[in-house]
Amino acid sequence: MIAFLRSLLFAPLSILITAPAGLLVVLAIPLPMGFRYKIIAFWYTLFLALCRTVLGLHYQIIGRENIPKSPAVILSKHQSAWETVALQAIFPPVVFVMKKSLLMIPFLGWGLAAARMISIDRSTGKDALRQVIKQGRERLKSGFSVAIFPEGTRIAPGQSRRFKAGGAQLAVSTGAPVVPVAHNAGEFWAKNAFVKKAGLISVSIGPSIDPTGKSAEEITAQAEQWIEAEMRRISPQFYPASADAMPG
Repeated sequence: MIAFLRSLLFAPLSILITAPAGLLVVLAIPLPMGFRYKIIAFWYTLFLALCRTVLGLHYQIIGRENIPKSPAVILSKHQSAWETVALQAIFPPVVFVMKKSLLMIPFLGWGLAAARMISIDRSTGKDALRQVIKQGRERLKSGFSVAIFPEGTRIAPGQSRRFKAGGAQLAVSTGAPVVPVAHNAGEFWAKNAFVKKAGLISVSIGPSIDPTGKSAEEITAQAEQWIEAEMRRISPQFYPASADAMPG
């Protein structure tokens, strides 16, 4: 009951801060990106504060020393909506590779477009990949890290999907390091769930992967192996049969 009441309060408050922030970012389009990013930073700071104070949802960072000092390609596990906000606070400044359809969401979508997120139409196949590499190269050159969810969609805790190589191909084409990220946000903020649970989310950041001399497939496999092994360490209850083993 407490979790429901907290979630009931959180829903309108999150809209209350997101709607004006999205509008402000759009209105700030004529201004430098740095100014727009200050608005975004203010928004995600408020959003995460709401998570802590209203939902009782906190997070800890494991491997903070692995956070890069230069733009990088972030390959992250995707379990909930929470990490799409939190990764902005952990790896600032960062843009995401996202579905083009998200731009249609009032206020939020407008803000995403103004924030120069990399939007793609997945149905276009190779053209979508070319857009990721083209726009990703521009964002990295401008000083932004690029966050990609290599599984392509939100995956429930304990489950996995084959990693796609788009992020690694961006790294190979630009020389940017790849940073793998594992987390257990889905245990507290499930996909499409209204009720969020209080607790402590663990965000684990792995050592950077240097793309020099590696193929996109090798980089993807290395990132996937680290992320999936780390998931078994931070969420062992979801892997009871083989808590210490990678799937074959």
